Amino acid sequence: MKFMRISHCFRLTRLLLALLTLWAGATTVTAAAPEEPPKRILFLFADDLGWGDLKSNGSDYGVTFQIDRLAQEGTTFTQFYTPASVCSPSRVGVMSGRFPGELGFHTVISGVKRNAELGILDFLDPELPMLPRLLKSAGYRTAHFGKWHLGTSQGMRAPLPDAYGIDEHRVTTGRGNTWENEDDPFFRSESSNLIVNETIRFLDQHRDERCFVNLWFLLTHATLNPTEEELEAFRSRMPVGTSHPGATAIYLASLRNLDVAVGRLLTWLDEQGMAEDTLVLFSSDNGPEDITIRNASHSGVGSAGPFRGRKRSLYEGGIRLPLLARWPGHIPAGEVNDSVVAGVDLLPTLCRFAGVELPDDMRLSGEDRSAVLLGAREARSKSLFWEWRYRIPGQVLNRSPILAMREGPWKLLMNPDGSRKELYRIGEDPMELQNLADRQTDVVESMSESLRQWYATLPEAPIDEDAGKAEWAWPK
Repeated sequence: MKFMRISHCFRLTRLLLALLTLWAGATTVTAAAPEEPPKRILFLFADDLGWGDLKSNGSDYGVTFQIDRLAQEGTTFTQFYTPASVCSPSRVGVMSGRFPGELGFHTVISGVKRNAELGILDFLDPELPMLPRLLKSAGYRTAHFGKWHLGTSQGMRAPLPDAYGIDEHRVTTGRGNTWENEDDPFFRSESSNLIVNETIRFLDQHRDERCFVNLWFLLTHATLNPTEEELEAFRSRMPVGTSHPGATAIYLASLRNLDVAVGRLLTWLDEQGMAEDTLVLFSSDNGPEDITIRNASHSGVGSAGPFRGRKRSLYEGGIRLPLLARWPGHIPAGEVNDSVVAGVDLLPTLCRFAGVELPDDMRLSGEDRSAVLLGAREARSKSLFWEWRYRIPGQVLNRSPILAMREGPWKLLMNPDGSRKELYRIGEDPMELQNLADRQTDVVESMSESLRQWYATLPEAPIDEDAGKAEWAWPK
């Protein structure tokens, strides 16, 4: 019965997405540019939280009441794409405005030896144009609190966050000013509040200045370890006849933990009279964890909504994530916008809001989507590209081809050798069920040539010989 309710919910979500796409295609809405930059910009980045985990996106979990305030008081963007299907590359894309593969990041940064085996760099080059540094040039005090994961400290000394234009930081999964108890088993359940605490302290200390803060949460990434008190609220979700709370209760307790912390921040902004001139963005770095991954089964409860694919997949569920944006008086309240926006767009978009003029010759993968955030509905001018070159044992249904591209209504997936071409009209088929490659040959030819040309620009790195091979396919 529970499965039927969830399936029904996602069928309604899919219908809503299709109707929104048709409506948006027939409607043009313009938005006036703000006269003043936002005094504060807060970027809240969850970890492994799926598109379908939010109540505002159709989840029946009933957990994200505080996060959903951003949907009620701001705009929900239903076609937001993260730069990658895993953590480090996704964060590289946000910070640099570049597709992470172009910079040598194809998977998660780990130790020096493992990075060399995978053909990725040990840290993000701090000499590249960086979002915090650009905002700092416009007079913003900058801070980063929470997960870092943009460089390894194993075997070498990666740059501190300061090198990227960050004035103050407190990080985990990285080198710098860290929390002393980050190795404690319950640190993950404490971390959301610690990140919010640092943010409130920073904003209070600089209340008369412009501020930019990255709040990069650890939840809902495995290994999840909620407290007994947090689990108690989900006793009805626990399996009968066993002392183990079960994956569902563990995940929902952790999701509630994140939601409460976000709510505390939003309430503080209200109480301090800061909400009106603060731009708040909320998203997630990649799709929800796959239940087949060792020691991460409780995170496999996370929902990709109606989409095929999860973390480490280039199907929609791996790279299409929530984006909620609130800036009272500027971003429409209670709106749903299906214009395509991407993580690599955040750098040029936030720079436009902040009044930073970017050089015409600055190489960026993203584009300025400030008009869309302010309420416009318009097509993007640049295509989006992704790659994932590793095979994950046990990933069958979600195993995508190695490359993907989104252009207009179309999404093409294929391997670098041209095999396994899959073409979907995403607005009509967000679940990627109907491969139109055999029927839309002109589209496939044009997009595959663009995808090959983009792939040829990437730094050389090894590819798992079994990556991109299909072990399962939808019935025709």
